[in-house]
Amino acid sequence: MTSPVQGTGTLGSPGHTKAVSAPRFGKGLRSARGAATRPLQQAGEMFELLLAVLKSAITNPRGYWGDVREQMFEILKLCWLPMIISTTAFGFGAPGLQGGNIFLLFGIPERLGSFFLMASVREFAPWINAMVVAGVMGTAITADLGARRIREEFDAMEVLGVDPIRTIILPRVIALTIMTGLMDVVALCFGVFGGLLAAWELDANTNAYFGNFWNNATTTDMWCSVVKTALFGLIIGVVCCYKGYRAEGGPIGVGRAVNQAVVIAFAGIWMFNFAFTTLMLGLNPDMQVYR
Repeated sequence: MTSPVQGTGTLGSPGHTKAVSAPRFGKGLRSARGAATRPLQQAGEMFELLLAVLKSAITNPRGYWGDVREQMFEILKLCWLPMIISTTAFGFGAPGLQGGNIFLLFGIPERLGSFFLMASVREFAPWINAMVVAGVMGTAITADLGARRIREEFDAMEVLGVDPIRTIILPRVIALTIMTGLMDVVALCFGVFGGLLAAWELDANTNAYFGNFWNNATTTDMWCSVVKTALFGLIIGVVCCYKGYRAEGGPIGVGRAVNQAVVIAFAGIWMFNFAFTTLMLGLNPDMQVYR
């Protein structure tokens, strides 16, 4: 009769032995620990990339503005129409008609202008603007840099002594930061226009709508909206350039990097928006009073 060897077991019919591997709990724990620490590691590497971009832009602010202008034109060409349609439609729909119906119950549909200062200027216009830029231009940048990585173009540049961060990444990050902030002005206008369409639908007075809007608007609201949206563009640029620059695994890896870049950029924008708006309202409590 066959005796099992130490460290193995017997399976099947008598006379046939088969080794049974011991549970590999250590490997599972290491994998779980790696999965938990990987997001923190990537966040640290993204911050390191941000510092490298800022250092390169500040210490030698020349030689890359031609590429920045080309990237700015590309962002404007691809993003202006989706952004206008999205902000107008969203302003007319959710905060416009739904919020206006609440004011209509009290017989004051003109007060929709006061509501749109909070709805459009502080929240949805910057948010939709950033979503469009991340979804349109952020994905294109990630795919472009990921394709360069799997074709080993970055390795060739480093061999030739060319810094890929300054040559490729820096112009894209600066262009996204500037153009996202500038397009916020257009997004604000069309977001408020969407609210005006809703006010017309509810038979509200146009002059009263704009009068309530400007009675509540402050300079802090306007410049904070533009600055916040420009910082959204900085987050999008750093995240998308990082995921494209570190892409691996061939074409499938590039597609995975694009998907991850959009998700991480959205999450980063939402978290930063919460912190920024909370800080802004905390430092300016009078902005929460509607006039």
